Amino acid sequence: MNPFHFDSLVWHWPIAIYLFLAGISAGAICFAVLLKHFKLGKSAYKSSFVQAACLLAPLAVFAGLGILVLDLTKPFDFWKILVFYNPTSIMSVGVAVLMIYQVALFSWLACLFKEPISNWCDHRWPLIDRILNILDKHEPSITGLLVMLALSLGAYTGFLLSALTTFPMLNNPVLPMLFLVSGISSGAAGTLLGGLLLKGNPDSKEVHFIHHIEIPIILFELVLLFTFFIGLIISGGQSQAAALTALGEGFWGWVFWAGIIVIGLTLPLAFNLFMTASSKRKLSYVAITASCSLLGVLLLRNFILYTGQMTVA
Repeated sequence: MNPFHFDSLVWHWPIAIYLFLAGISAGAICFAVLLKHFKLGKSAYKSSFVQAACLLAPLAVFAGLGILVLDLTKPFDFWKILVFYNPTSIMSVGVAVLMIYQVALFSWLACLFKEPISNWCDHRWPLIDRILNILDKHEPSITGLLVMLALSLGAYTGFLLSALTTFPMLNNPVLPMLFLVSGISSGAAGTLLGGLLLKGNPDSKEVHFIHHIEIPIILFELVLLFTFFIGLIISGGQSQAAALTALGEGFWGWVFWAGIIVIGLTLPLAFNLFMTASSKRKLSYVAITASCSLLGVLLLRNFILYTGQMTVA
């Protein structure tokens, strides 16, 4: 059987890419907030890694939405989701979260880059100065709202798949938390890679800070994966069949064990522990670790999406 084409398939790879990009955006902006408030303060905007996260967060959302719209049967009818809002639809709820998230995101970015924006305007546009001052006054509230929305967006990627109730593997309460945690992990990896591309120091305090958070995140992700599949197996019936089909021999079994567990989780964990023990980060180590993490999360999204639709309740 073709691993990408089977009778029960409802959603395919564009949805997996969308879920991947939404997770990266949520994770990246969470790390930008953490770096600003715990390490860098008002000078955070000067950091290559914070700049990378601030570029990645909106671009990933825009790219994900673009892929989602193009994948629709009638892409030019996407506006109807916004106009004819349905609060009982998981898709409509997700669109609402994305819209509010973007408003909070750009408001926070304005606060973060207030100084360079003000210097660039040079008082030529007093309206911009007034808006910046208002936003800066309410920065704590904007930050809190942004973090809550980012976490909601990360979890929503799991809730979206859970809406496919006819598939026992997808209709799983652990899935939103698994996607949230893996999304935060991908945001960390994207921030690190982007920061390196922007000539950031691989042995900087930003990299040390992210790696110290990344280690427990990887361990928690492993626990969630174990919980996810053990819950399916002990449930018996089609839930057990779905888990065993996904983890067994064949293409998707290799994707899980070699791609997700070894490349996506074990190698980044080993590299992180090694770099922590040696207290020295080199560009090649940081880049390889981040690349493995990103690949692992991308494979996880595709693995869950496809194998989750192979077994019907």
